[in-house]
Amino acid sequence: MSVVARIEAWPVNVPLEATYLMAPGVYPGMSRTVVRLTTVDGVVGLGETPSPLDAALLAGELGAGFVGRETDALRVELGRRAGPALVDRAGPTVITPNAAAGVEIALWDIAAREAGLPLCRLLGDLVREEIPFTEYFAPRVGREQSPREVAGYCARMVEEHGSPAFEGKVGVWPPAEELELVRLVREAIGPERPLRLDANMGWSLDTARGMLVSLAEYEIASIEEPVATFAELAELRAVTSISFSSHTPDLEGAVAQGVPDALVLGIGACGGVTGTLRFAERCAALGVDFWFYSGDLGIATAAQLHVTAVAPSLGGPSQSLLRWTADDVTAQGVRTPEGGILRIPEGPGLGVTLDEAALTRCVERYAREGAYDLYTSRRLPRY
Repeated sequence: MSVVARIEAWPVNVPLEATYLMAPGVYPGMSRTVVRLTTVDGVVGLGETPSPLDAALLAGELGAGFVGRETDALRVELGRRAGPALVDRAGPTVITPNAAAGVEIALWDIAAREAGLPLCRLLGDLVREEIPFTEYFAPRVGREQSPREVAGYCARMVEEHGSPAFEGKVGVWPPAEELELVRLVREAIGPERPLRLDANMGWSLDTARGMLVSLAEYEIASIEEPVATFAELAELRAVTSISFSSHTPDLEGAVAQGVPDALVLGIGACGGVTGTLRFAERCAALGVDFWFYSGDLGIATAAQLHVTAVAPSLGGPSQSLLRWTADDVTAQGVRTPEGGILRIPEGPGLGVTLDEAALTRCVERYAREGAYDLYTSRRLPRY
């Protein structure tokens, strides 16, 4: 019987190679919590949570309550109650503290390592080994700072990496400039590649209505959160056939309103491996698409790859900031898509291990910088 001997958790900062602009402000990088569980037999499991605030919870009473517990029973218990928390998002923020998710992921890592199997083999039958991702684009400080420069970047991604699908930020510039951005990006990537947009609630209802009408000619596959609420999305449905997506995990509300068409969450926000698989299955049963949002580090990304490998409904591409991520805590380092895909990590468990020097570097960066301020450091105008 495997028993939890120790839980360690660290808040970390991992920067992007360049800060990008989005409607609520700026995005310089990811602040997360890295979790390490060790059993009495010395087996190590890794986890990751969406918020750096989770580290203090796991270092305190919450984490202490997991020590001494039998690992399989604890994993089942945490998985049974895992799932997306429907909370007031207070605007565009998508980071929901969920400390138990990091523990649940680490317990799955331990179970698969003890079985000598990659995690996906423990979760079920493989339905895919190549996991699809979109290529990301946005205005970036010191990099792409005009519609033409952003479109040029997209053209390079097609040429250099064979990127088959794209997703990028709107709601940053005035509407006329963003229509020019979309026109140029569509020309750069060609007519056949799916193109998603993400407005981060940056448009008023009137602006969104006009933009959606004007965007019709560019074959937009989906637009994420052009406005803030499901009720506003329902009003916009009358003017467009473009699909809508949202980070608000209100599946029942989506079904009742008929919008959004897809929910976009992270594995940590879903409470871990079990919660993600269950939520994706519920979405599929109710006719709502599901894909993963961008911004996880190497541990949660590995868990996402294993989950996607066994979930039949997760065949569409998820978001990815991996090409822009400038550091990672794993010994395997940042893995970037080629041809829009990543393969499942090899080896037992999640297939990743901690790089102690990298972990120290990322912990020290957090101590020096504090959590990245994504939503108030540079508030952009709302159009």
